[in-house]
Amino acid sequence: MPLRRAAVLVAVAALVAGAACSSPSDAADAGRLQVVASVAPIVDIVKNVAGDTADVNGLIPEGVDSHTFEPTPDTAKLISDADVIFLNGLDLEDPTLELAQSDKKDSAHIFLLGDHTLQPSQYLYDFSFPTDQGHPNPHLWMDVVYAMKYTELVRDELSAVDPANTATYKKNADAYLATLRALDSAVQDAVDTVPPANRLLLTYHDSFAYFANQYGMKVIGAIQPADFAEPSAQEVAALIDQIRTEHVPAIFGSEVFPSPVLAQIAAETGATYEDSLRDDDLPGDPGQPEHSYVGLMIYDVQTMVQDLGGDPSALDRVHFTNSYD
Repeated sequence: MPLRRAAVLVAVAALVAGAACSSPSDAADAGRLQVVASVAPIVDIVKNVAGDTADVNGLIPEGVDSHTFEPTPDTAKLISDADVIFLNGLDLEDPTLELAQSDKKDSAHIFLLGDHTLQPSQYLYDFSFPTDQGHPNPHLWMDVVYAMKYTELVRDELSAVDPANTATYKKNADAYLATLRALDSAVQDAVDTVPPANRLLLTYHDSFAYFANQYGMKVIGAIQPADFAEPSAQEVAALIDQIRTEHVPAIFGSEVFPSPVLAQIAAETGATYEDSLRDDDLPGDPGQPEHSYVGLMIYDVQTMVQDLGGDPSALDRVHFTNSYD
């Protein structure tokens, strides 16, 4: 483990040790199940299954790169109080996983959703997650079919830990799965309106590998390399040539991470540059329906489909409310 990461984890562990011994949370005193999850889309999925039966908190703040996030004392306190810790796994949140393994209470469960969803033979590797580095692309939730699997896994894990509320978790999960099935169908219908030659994705970060594989699109590249640095001049030149050759109409940046390189590529190729896509930063404000996993998927797909020459109106038929509102 790198020295800086080790130092952070040791410091956080020391800070939380005193806090955990002195003052358990009011909710824990009340006997409610304490649940934490990592990135915002997963937090939202867990909340929709838990409803108002458990207290669910996020560990990784929105707008922070989940791949490089280092735990804080607040992260450690939430982990030390938790009964269940849901992480994506597949190497997405390694520092948080290490802290959870060292600081969770003995009875707490750590559940890695991605590791329970895919077999190694199903892992996808790409520009940001190359095979030779051994870390698969972890963004399974961008495929709604895998989000449904996550929902089922959360339901089953919460029911195992808190069997008295199994019926509630099942009811909430059933309602949420119905919404996700409608979303999955609408996403496919919207993507199908994009001219086949335009179903190409060049993005800032390789977040859409599983999405593209599921819905019939092709990821032709990403700007952010595996080391999270800037791409080389040669890599940029190759992407420019590819966009010109394949007549890619639009390229997609991140709402969280501005990319001058993508702006440069767009200027040199004439492609539309859309800089508002997101993979773990929810749209809207907390409390609004669109500030949710479903809202994230609707926003991203509407944006991509429209910019690539399709009709995103199929997504208008997805109506949803969150079970925790």
